[in-house]
Amino acid sequence: MLEALKIRDYRLLWSGRTVSLMGSWLLVIAIPAHVYTITGSLLATGLTLVAEYLPGLLLGPIAGVLTDRWDRRKVMITADLFRAVAVTLMLFATAEQSLWLIYVALIAESTGAVLFRPAAQAHIPIVVGKGGGLSSANSLNAFTDGTVRLVAPPLGAAILTLTSFQTLIWIDVASYLVSALFIALTSRLGGPAAERLSTVRQVFTDLAAGWKVLRGLPIAVVLLPLTAVFLAANASLSALLVPFGIERLGGSEQIGFVVSALGVGFLLGAMAIRRLVDRVQPRYLLAASQLATAVAFFVLFGSTSLFVALPAGVAIGVFGSMTLVTPQTALQRNVPNEALGRITAVFLSAEALATLVGALTGPLLADVFSLTTAVVVAVVVTAGGALAGLALVPLLDEVVPDSAEPAPGVA
Repeated sequence: MLEALKIRDYRLLWSGRTVSLMGSWLLVIAIPAHVYTITGSLLATGLTLVAEYLPGLLLGPIAGVLTDRWDRRKVMITADLFRAVAVTLMLFATAEQSLWLIYVALIAESTGAVLFRPAAQAHIPIVVGKGGGLSSANSLNAFTDGTVRLVAPPLGAAILTLTSFQTLIWIDVASYLVSALFIALTSRLGGPAAERLSTVRQVFTDLAAGWKVLRGLPIAVVLLPLTAVFLAANASLSALLVPFGIERLGGSEQIGFVVSALGVGFLLGAMAIRRLVDRVQPRYLLAASQLATAVAFFVLFGSTSLFVALPAGVAIGVFGSMTLVTPQTALQRNVPNEALGRITAVFLSAEALATLVGALTGPLLADVFSLTTAVVVAVVVTAGGALAGLALVPLLDEVVPDSAEPAPGVA
């Protein structure tokens, strides 16, 4: 799993991503808990996810065009600096009357992420190649996600208790600045030449070309709706996690333990996916991991104690990480790099739409019917997506490309 760290530029990219991710995850419980404490509303809490994913829905395809035309390294640096400024708006959300600033800040921060994520995903294959280095990089990122999920939530809760919400905001701002610095230290590797988009027509021409590439790749055509379905179900339950923990498990401290359990699962899943993604067809790996995630969801939200909730959280982390890494790696290996930014942006837009739908649908079903109803719907949708993937995802001729070459900058 550490193979990609032999490459200097990837070490810098990974270090910057880790720092900024840590800063963001310190707030993952603090923000929705803050909103729920002030308003007591499930819907208002769910709207924090809506605010986070709305820019991806509106701007995702255009961001893909830009990242396939512009220097992706500069795009990532600019996005980090913009996000650092955006997060400072939360410093002024100190009462219910100013709570809207949190939503504005989340929208602005997410706008920067809309540019950053496709640029980063398209740049990584250039840095590490498309063979074992790529699966190493993706599994290491998943391992990092797990570590951050394990450490950051309880650490954020401790910082919040000992200091203030504003302290966490300043830490997040600093994390984006550090990330920008690390990316600025990377080499200027091959990628799209910096080009200006002189007309709106040119944007739509590039979008149409990207759609043509996507339609010509059967695996991308199938993975797009399947990924969206999984993320919608996941978002509906994520929007209910904080209220569920407060009402059923006893409070925000217990929620921190559950999120940490998810992190442990991500660690374990990252170690497993490093080899599985190179040896098992995406069809089988995706279906098995998604079905197991559905079962774990059901167990978690049916629990009333940490004794049951924590193992379920670990299982969600293990199989959820596999469900996310599998399609990402398949796309990076099968989509031509000159179109990878646009294809990635299409998937991120689908993710944003799915998350918006899920973040609204989960709390709405819980309010109108019951929490149990919302959970059952999400579990059935997740399991149905797993079975559909087993039937529809095409088999690939090979899992790891033979043409994968060592990436430059090995040190």
